Amino acid sequence: MKTKKSTLTQKLRQNWWIDAALGISAVVAILSSLYFLAYPVSGFQGGRNPQYDLRVILDRTEWDVLHTWTGVLMIFAALVHIIIHWDWIIGTAKRSWQVVTGKRNKFAGRLTYNIVLDVVTALSFIICALSSVYFLVLPASGPVGQVVIFNKATWDLIHTWSGIVFTMTAVLHFVLHWKWVTNITKKMFGNLFKKSLINEASTDFEPVQG
Repeated sequence: MKTKKSTLTQKLRQNWWIDAALGISAVVAILSSLYFLAYPVSGFQGGRNPQYDLRVILDRTEWDVLHTWTGVLMIFAALVHIIIHWDWIIGTAKRSWQVVTGKRNKFAGRLTYNIVLDVVTALSFIICALSSVYFLVLPASGPVGQVVIFNKATWDLIHTWSGIVFTMTAVLHFVLHWKWVTNITKKMFGNLFKKSLINEASTDFEPVQG
């Protein structure tokens, strides 16, 4: 009886590592954003701010640095993810347009849900990323009167709510692809574990040269 070979191709490995970087950076960025949702007001404000310099594991500056750079990593990983899946994105967009214009039969319910979820996730992420670039160029600690299309207060609202929408849809996206994630992860680390055992075995039985 033949043993079924693993279908873990180089492309799947590459996708897993990129998705892992995207997922981990997204989780850290989302968790750090909870600090700013819970304590949105910064500055001493002449003693009128009891939350000034409040420390929850990290202080406000440290949470800000963590949120900023995990956000940058997430944007970079997302760009690589988009480049790798560009053909699928274009193909799906064309087929979706054919469905909308009646030139093609409707997709199955699960596929329609997946496409709509991907579109909302992508749009909310793009808006959140663009608004984060604004704060990288014009940090929140700078003058509040600076206007680039919108003022800082509006950009802050855009960043906050697009981030909330992205978080919700990203969680749904993760749940939808849970089986793929667990299967590939098991194969990834299962193969690494097997290789380490084989290497140890070959070392243990290596003949001693006199």
